[in-house]
Amino acid sequence: MELLLSSLDILARWDVALALLVGSVGGVVIGAIPGVGPAVAIAILLPATFSMDPIVGLTVLLGIYGSSMYGGSIPAVLINTPGTAVNALTTYDGYPMTARGEPRRALSLAYSSSFFGGIFSVICLILFAPVLARVAPMFGSREIFLAALLGIILVVVAHRGQSLIAGALAGFGIWLQSIGMEPVKYTQRYTFDQPFLQGGVNLIVVVLGLFALSQAFVLLTSDDEKIRMTRLRGPLFQGLRELARHPRVATVSASFGVMMGMIPGVGEFTAQFMSYTYAQRTSKRPQDFGNGASEGLIAAETSNNAVPAAAMVPLLALGIPGEALTAMMLSVFYVHNVVPGPQLFQSRMDFVVALYLALLILNVLVMIFLLSATGLLVKVVKIPNRFLGVCVLTLSFVGVYSLRNSVSDCVMAAGFGVLGYILKRLSWPIVPIILGMVLGGIMEVKLRAGMARVKTPWDFIDRPIAFILFFVIIIVLAVHARHVWQDRKALKEAEWKSRHRSTSFGARLLRRRKFLLKERGKVVRGRRKMLSRQSTELY
Repeated sequence: MELLLSSLDILARWDVALALLVGSVGGVVIGAIPGVGPAVAIAILLPATFSMDPIVGLTVLLGIYGSSMYGGSIPAVLINTPGTAVNALTTYDGYPMTARGEPRRALSLAYSSSFFGGIFSVICLILFAPVLARVAPMFGSREIFLAALLGIILVVVAHRGQSLIAGALAGFGIWLQSIGMEPVKYTQRYTFDQPFLQGGVNLIVVVLGLFALSQAFVLLTSDDEKIRMTRLRGPLFQGLRELARHPRVATVSASFGVMMGMIPGVGEFTAQFMSYTYAQRTSKRPQDFGNGASEGLIAAETSNNAVPAAAMVPLLALGIPGEALTAMMLSVFYVHNVVPGPQLFQSRMDFVVALYLALLILNVLVMIFLLSATGLLVKVVKIPNRFLGVCVLTLSFVGVYSLRNSVSDCVMAAGFGVLGYILKRLSWPIVPIILGMVLGGIMEVKLRAGMARVKTPWDFIDRPIAFILFFVIIIVLAVHARHVWQDRKALKEAEWKSRHRSTSFGARLLRRRKFLLKERGKVVRGRRKMLSRQSTELY
């Protein structure tokens, strides 16, 4: 009880209340604008949060992270265009409801499902906080190194079909982190005698370039679309009653979100598809999925909103971000000398609980805002792409220059913006670069600290948690190798069948041609006989 009161005391400040309001409302608005997304907004706001208290800055970023998925469901339901990438599955059943004249029902159900998923995950994590506080101190330098290595491997493995590209980009991120002064002997690495590289490559510059500037280039080069909105009719409270009729689907989907959120590199997409598949297989009417099934919409929105709170677990307990957004939040901790990890749970447990309570309050504020202002938010969807592109471009360069008042940072950010634009056009992942930079630094520091007491390779994994993490890494690599082998085998079988079909078709075509020539020959010979017979009769 004392812990709860001290956590509430941290939140009982006017600046924290303002951060809660700005984060919740701003995240919904950002999510409702197709093409922007929370990553761009967080990247732009990140330099401004460095001057705030940790709880204020993190509350703003968490508000945008958690509430953007609420707003992303608005264009997904009304115009079949997801506001954020994780709302893509919402279009499967949300837009068909709109097409048959039920837009308010779809929006209400999406809001209610998101609210349930967010509240469920926060409550679970508040209840698990004492367990995390006991487990976190068991992680030493070797365990954190192996956990960071597992995080990079999971990120690479999650990009199935692009794992080689994702691995190369993660390696590129690790290399970017190594540029500058080496932390132990203070020797220069990869600076090429350039003074501006001696301080290293700033993570915020890379984030703003890869996410914000690249998205600005995409918006500026895309055409503005004329959007026709559907008129909203009916109450928005009916979704809560409809959600209550499907408690099993909502609870299981939220559980998938919590579990997948705690695993680095997995995130919302895996949780969504697992929840959606479960809901479809256990439904009495699976044929309705994709055509406006309420269970499908509940599964998609409940699971993705349960992830943000769960994604804070590896960040707070081990200092290991699981995705790009939590990697950006990690920089806020470091700026204020608040080091996430086992020590945070021992010395600042009230701060951890305060963050979870802030997430709980954010979900309530977002729900109230959506139920009262959906009619106004619908108009945000109509903002032209090029106008958004100019705004994002301007704010991004302002944010980069404000970091160190450096023109070279702006030039570097522009270069990473072009790189991000190319990667997006090639449909290659960007997240591995950011996680490579963040986790690469953690791995280097922890490996050097852990090797001080290591004499043989076995000494590195002679403790229980280290051995479990090493065993999990081996299992993940083995399973991924098996999947790659199966995919290649299936591809070769498909190529062989395709070649076999083409050969069979060619053979049938050749036989058909011979048959036609043979029949034509018979006709020609018959005509010749008939002509010769006629000429004989004439003479």
